[in-house]
Amino acid sequence: MRNRFVDTVVKLAETNPDLFLITGDLGFGVLTEFWERFPDRFINAGISEQNMTSVAAGMALEGKMVFTYSIANFPTARCLEQIRNDIAYHKANVKIVAVGGGFSYGALGMSHHATEDIAIMRALPEMTVFTPCDPEETEAVVKFAAELDGPCYIRLGKGGEKNLYEGGGNLRICPQTANLLKSGKDTAIFVAGAIANEAIDAANRLEIQGISCAVYSFPSVKPIDTKTILEVANQVDYIFTLEEHNIIGGFGSAVSEVIAETRTKAIVIRLGLNDVYTSAVGSQNYLREYYKVDGESIFTRIYEKIQINK
Repeated sequence: MRNRFVDTVVKLAETNPDLFLITGDLGFGVLTEFWERFPDRFINAGISEQNMTSVAAGMALEGKMVFTYSIANFPTARCLEQIRNDIAYHKANVKIVAVGGGFSYGALGMSHHATEDIAIMRALPEMTVFTPCDPEETEAVVKFAAELDGPCYIRLGKGGEKNLYEGGGNLRICPQTANLLKSGKDTAIFVAGAIANEAIDAANRLEIQGISCAVYSFPSVKPIDTKTILEVANQVDYIFTLEEHNIIGGFGSAVSEVIAETRTKAIVIRLGLNDVYTSAVGSQNYLREYYKVDGESIFTRIYEKIQINK
């Protein structure tokens, strides 16, 4: 996902001389093409994310479009005050990019586990929040974000994520609406971000057991696709939301808020971190299994719920 992000930003910079990229002393090797082709529009702010954010805000208020780039919590939680006061309040045209959402940097411990960032960012007025699930959605989201005149947050995986859309390339993916990854009629999984592959795995396991499960990716958490949520909520008994994030305040909360205000058929069950810090350390796959958001654990949770309530 991060490579597709860089490729897309490079293409946008070719036609937009006001596009700038600021990094917090990382991305070496990944951002090389941008800084070699546009050295006057690339800034390494150093390990100083608060300063990076305020510099980006100032540049945006002078007419520039600025992408800030750092890993996990550092472009969000570390500089929340600057995002709130300098960017969001002034509606500055800054695109905040975090690479490595969720457990991507699992081996580096809790400080590098981005599991509260969606909740933080969606709570800010004027802030649009994007959570693409794969490289195809990443490209669509970045292009759309570049058309927005105002701040947004783009949460990416670390890299190596596979395309989840069959066929790939030139797909008509809408960054503003939910996108159907797998059809189904008995129940549904709504997912935000790169953990979508686990949702598809769970849905395939359910299919073997005779349960038809739809999977929808939500590349935009704020604003969220209310229309699709309500349509599905009137067709199934259960909607399971999945996120590599705390279930408090994040994607599952956003879905629940929509359904709570309308009389629908479905009950929402949120899958994610159960309001805990990730004290465990290990690979992303290990942590997904540990916190039961891997495909097998999701399958078990959904299967048991549906069987109990038959």
